Amino acid sequence: MPFEFVEDAVTSDVTFHAWGGSLDELFAAAVDATAATMVDDLGTVRPRLQRAVTVEANALDLLLLRLLEEAIFLKDTERLLLRAARVRVESEAPPLRAHATLAGEPIDRTRHALLADVKAVTLHGLTVERRDDAWRASVTLDV
Repeated sequence: MPFEFVEDAVTSDVTFHAWGGSLDELFAAAVDATAATMVDDLGTVRPRLQRAVTVEANALDLLLLRLLEEAIFLKDTERLLLRAARVRVESEAPPLRAHATLAGEPIDRTRHALLADVKAVTLHGLTVERRDDAWRASVTLDV
């Protein structure tokens, strides 16, 4: 998977690093890492429904934060576990935009082994940067 959890980060939160060959892949990996914070097995989240999401920001790190906040908002308001089916990032000039199709299903405690309730994305250590031939991000979630 194109993400990993960081064990020695902030103890009351969950930090992960995500990566991808493009911004699209990076943002999709970060959405999946956020979902993996909430459910033990991402494979149990079936793509039964979709939500189209578009977010804007003036910086890549804030754009990622807004996309992840949308996935968390849909979890809180519609009780949906969502993964990234498709992400397209427009990063040529501000305002930057991310268009995503999030796919998943309602939380089902009989099928989904829930881990943590993600409340928000924090600004603590939030980064999105190009290193070598890949895009990388560091994200801390408030759980």
